[in-house]
Amino acid sequence: MPDPTPHATSTAESGSFCYARCDCGWRGPARRARSQARTDAERHKAASESDANRSAE
Repeated sequence: MPDPTPHATSTAESGSFCYARCDCGWRGPARRARSQARTDAERHKAASESDANRSAE
C-alpha cells in the first residue's frame, strides 16, 4: 500500500549548485538555476501523487 503522506519537497544549496530534495529520500540533479530545482521538486511531487492515485484504483 502506498504511503498516503504527501511528499514534502524543498531546495538546498551546495556551492554554486541548487538541488531539490524530498522527505521520501529523493534528490534531484544539481542545477545552477534555483527555478529549475524548484521545477524538479514540483515534477517529483506531481509524479508521486499520480502514482498514488493509480495504485488506489
